[in-house]
Parts: sequence; structure tokens; C-alpha cells
Amino acid sequence: MNTGTTAINIILADDHELFRDGFRSLINKYPRINMIAEAANGEQLIQLTERYLPDVILTDIVMPVMGGIEATCHISKKFPQVGIIALSMYNEEHFLKDMMEAGAKGHLIKNAGKEEIIKAIEAVNKNTSYYCRDTELKIAKLLSKESHTLKNGITEKDKKIIVLICQQVSNKKIGEIFFQSFRTIEGYRKRIMRKTKTANPVALTIFALKNNIIYLDEEGKVQPFQKS
Repeated sequence: MNTGTTAINIILADDHELFRDGFRSLINKYPRINMIAEAANGEQLIQLTERYLPDVILTDIVMPVMGGIEATCHISKKFPQVGIIALSMYNEEHFLKDMMEAGAKGHLIKNAGKEEIIKAIEAVNKNTSYYCRDTELKIAKLLSKESHTLKNGITEKDKKIIVLICQQVSNKKIGEIFFQSFRTIEGYRKRIMRKTKTANPVALTIFALKNNIIYLDEEGKVQPFQKS
């Protein structure tokens, strides 16, 4: 993780040379991000990580020789400070839960826009989660059965606000519900993001699902989790 003002050093792993070429061309336009190496499979990724120790890795899930899941598991155990973002095609989403459990802190669809790619790299570099908006509901359903004990100082009021954020209720409306100003709710929102180490509402939704703050009903709508 790079917390200074220097460039964020990244490694890209993907077995398709054309994809790596296109990604390199995009990243080269951003001086804040420095692509220091690229790998064609998981074994190469591990070797390059050990050699260069990047801040962030973007890795394809399905690759020859060794896939992204096995490589991510190895790297996250040996170098936990390295942020890993999973890259996938739409038909590879069934691997996402395994990637998250292996240690990936984010996910992007391969055709994600340049702004979202940069946001994801910067978020994961700061040790916060980032999930592609295109797969929010699908990832959420994959992880919704996971249950964890909260150890982040989350208050009951935080939980209520988290539910509303996950339901896409505006800060203005949340303020009306709690009889507080727009600015006060903005402050609550920022503190909640810090407590949960999430970078956007998608990541917060997944956090809330995994920690039994919300659940998805049969129509896929966010509902507050009620203890029986």
C-alpha cells in the first residue's frame, strides 16, 4: 500500500496480450499510476510480486498454468499489504466469491471505463474495498449468506444509516428522517465508510450483507436485517 505522494506501482496479470497492451496504454496517461510489470499467468504474477512488491495488483481470474484465485491466495498471505483487484468477464462471476475469500479487495469487469479503473486502484491502494457497479447485485447475492461479527465500532444509528445508503436514499432524505442537516449526514456517511473500510455504496452494500445489517428480498431489494 502506497500512502505517500509517489506514484502507485501496479502489476497487471492477464493471459491476453492485446488486453495488457490496451491497459498499459490507458494507464500511461495517468502519472499517478505506474505499471511496473505484467504477467501472463499466476506463476509469473507471484514471481513479479516477490521481485517488485507492487502497491496494487490487477489480475484476471482465469489464466493458464496458474489462475488468479490461487495466485491471489498466495500473495495475500505472504504480502498482505498488497491490494488485489480481480478482473473478470461477465461469464466468470461464479468465481468472484472464491477471489474475495482468497484476499482480493476489489473487482472490475474487463470493459470497465477508465475513470472506474483509476478509482478502483486508488481505493484499494488505501486499503478500502471497491466493487464494479455493473456487478453489484450479483456479487451481493454471492456473499449474502456470509455472516461475521462486527468489530468496527458500528453503532445502531450507523446501521440504520447504512440500510438507507444501501437502499439508495439521498443524504437530504436521510437528514429529514433523522431531523439532521445534509452536512451532518454527509459527515456520518464519511465516518461509516472509514469504519467499514469501503470506498463506495457497492462495497458498503456487500459489507452490510456479510455482517447481517441488510438482506436481499425475493425481488432483490435491500431490507434491514431483523434478529429473530
